[in-house]
Amino acid sequence: MRAAVLGSPVAHSLSPVLHTAAYAAMGLDGWSYGRYECDEAGLAPFLGGLGPEWAGLSLTMPLKRRALDLADGVSDLARRVGGANTLVRADGGWQAHNTDVEGVAAALAEAGIGAPREAVVLGAGATAASALAALLRMGLTSTVTVLARDTSRTGEVTAAAERLGHPVRVAPLSEIDAHLDVDLVVSSLPSGAADRHADLLSASRADLFDVVYSPWPTAAARAVAGRGGHVVGGFPMLLHQAVAQVRLMTGIADVPVAAMRAAGEAELARRSETAA
Repeated sequence: MRAAVLGSPVAHSLSPVLHTAAYAAMGLDGWSYGRYECDEAGLAPFLGGLGPEWAGLSLTMPLKRRALDLADGVSDLARRVGGANTLVRADGGWQAHNTDVEGVAAALAEAGIGAPREAVVLGAGATAASALAALLRMGLTSTVTVLARDTSRTGEVTAAAERLGHPVRVAPLSEIDAHLDVDLVVSSLPSGAADRHADLLSASRADLFDVVYSPWPTAAARAVAGRGGHVVGGFPMLLHQAVAQVRLMTGIADVPVAAMRAAGEAELARRSETAA
């Protein structure tokens, strides 16, 4: 059987390392996992060219919304969040799922972070919507504030919040200093973008979940960890969403998390040494 990750850009993806490690540990000798550069316009023809040997696809940006349009079926969670990072072959065709939510929730729980009383989310894209869904799954009940560089481009996350039954407040990211009296800050910003707020995060009481996984730790993560706050990076999220994908694609419930974690950490260490 075959599977792969699609996106643009996709060369940096850790998914092949994680999935291949899982197949090896599970004894799935006939399985392979590839990587393909694919933009929104290319997703439909790519799907149309796949044979019955394909079990599933992992999707990164910019394909998560496009997948909802092309799938033959969409899970309720993917519909409400507004994006799918997984397509799985089923009897009725391609089924769209969102495992990012599980990835966020598992990463936070693994770090000992339970449902925060109050939270703020930096960024307003697909990952922000998945983070909101994860916080709600964990039991968050208070209003969440979304801080965006451009508040006119928050439609994706506010629409997801409405579908999830938990509307959010929106404010400019430039006003971050007025919104950090919370238990948890979730940064879905690109690599380095949260680092300019490291001093403010250090002075706050908030724990930090930063979706960046390389380079790690970020300046923001070091600032929060330096005052004793809990810090979660993007790798645990990536790991646990991949675990859920392997489960969906193979139909096997017992997925080797430890083997996948070890392979991913080894690859990140290799990349860090290469970059140095």
